[in-house]
Amino acid sequence: MREAGRIVAIVLEGLRARVRPGVSTAELDEFAEREVARLGALPSFKGYNGYPASVCTSINQEVVHGIPSRERVLKSGDIISLDFGAIYQGWQGDAAITVGVGQISEQAQRLIEVTEQALHEGEARARAGNRLSDISWAIQSYVESRGFSVVREYVGHGIGRRMHEEPQIPNFGPPHRGPLLKAGMTFALEPMVNAGDYRTRVLPDGWTVVTVDNSLSAHFENTVAVGDDGPEILTRL
Repeated sequence: MREAGRIVAIVLEGLRARVRPGVSTAELDEFAEREVARLGALPSFKGYNGYPASVCTSINQEVVHGIPSRERVLKSGDIISLDFGAIYQGWQGDAAITVGVGQISEQAQRLIEVTEQALHEGEARARAGNRLSDISWAIQSYVESRGFSVVREYVGHGIGRRMHEEPQIPNFGPPHRGPLLKAGMTFALEPMVNAGDYRTRVLPDGWTVVTVDNSLSAHFENTVAVGDDGPEILTRL
């Protein structure tokens, strides 16, 4: 899983470097597919429950699961969430980043920063002896204290030989509930944060999730191993 995570991190950094005005989301997907193959792994998402691409590309009010397309061309002021997973020798890694395109608004920049820090707040609770919902509470309390909202319908998850394993890990809820965390557990923690209402809906393509009020949304994710002395972030270079 460390190697799967390292591959995911390399691909995401390559994607980040390619985000600029004029680039289509299909071009980003093609890069991800080439790069994961070069690194000796398989893309987790392609074909997963019928998903047609290797990376999820969600722009502005799109929360998650945006489908790459030649018609979706990035422009200055957009923000794009890039969610990518890889399978290495049967083991999974999964991570996401949100990137600004060119000059973005102050609100968009703050949303990105708060969402990334919310992930780190959750990660810090991934230590043996805590309860699962300590992660959830840390994310929710940080996000809401900054004036944003946490998506309820989509959550983090266990990960290992399969991309989605038990337990589900909400980004909201009271602390000190749920399973006791033990060293060696592996989770995909992924706050999805909206600038406005937390509610979402799915577009007619059956995949793309958007905010109900068309407010901006950001998404950050890491695959994390619980440790006795704190978390090990498996999808960080």
